[in-house]
Amino acid sequence: MHTDQMTPTPSLHDTILNDIEGRILSGEWPPGARIPFEYELSAQYSCSRMTVNKALTQLSRSGLIERRRRAGSFVMRVPSRSAVLEITDTKTEVAALGLPYRYEILTRRHRTGARADQAFLRDIVGGPILDLTCRHWAGKKPFCIEERLINLTAVPETANEAFDEVSPGPWLVARVPWTSAEHRIRAQPADKKRAALLGLSEGQACLSIERRTWSIETPITFVRFTYPGESHELIARFSPSQR
Repeated sequence: MHTDQMTPTPSLHDTILNDIEGRILSGEWPPGARIPFEYELSAQYSCSRMTVNKALTQLSRSGLIERRRRAGSFVMRVPSRSAVLEITDTKTEVAALGLPYRYEILTRRHRTGARADQAFLRDIVGGPILDLTCRHWAGKKPFCIEERLINLTAVPETANEAFDEVSPGPWLVARVPWTSAEHRIRAQPADKKRAALLGLSEGQACLSIERRTWSIETPITFVRFTYPGESHELIARFSPSQR
């Protein structure tokens, strides 16, 4: 015996929901477009405003539309997304590999900011700077080189800090309330000096991460980390920008 299975007729709620969703996803109603008012949709579908309201509320909860009091409903604009790069501790990175960590200060120099430093740390020409070069180790291999300039006008106590127990990066993060940071990431071949410090061949690919931090408008530090390219990767976490 053959039994016909009847397809259930969609409710008015589902019809309104599917029609509006279809127009949005097809691009017929682009981001920012105003959706007809409740009374207009109610007349179009010959239904109560309560039915229309429930459908619009569901679309709002799904993120397809935005409801504005007294203004109506609008197609949601897709939020832009940006990479969020945290200021991480090199020691933590090495620990994640399950390897013993250590670091050493290779050079340390107090000097006056030169015109060439302006490209790295703005507004410090003529001011006191602490110029540091450190090498971080992961087990028996160099993990990265840290080349750092610190604005001693902004952080004068750094001048007498030995950094015996904590490297300069986490020391600054713990003591100086930075308000903004900038990252610059690039691939570059190892020059003779960096190749020697990292145990690489000259010209071998490296990953360079440069960072500048400020406290309001005052520059705090510039640092360049250089990693062997074949043993390091950068993972960026993304999140919607704030509206």
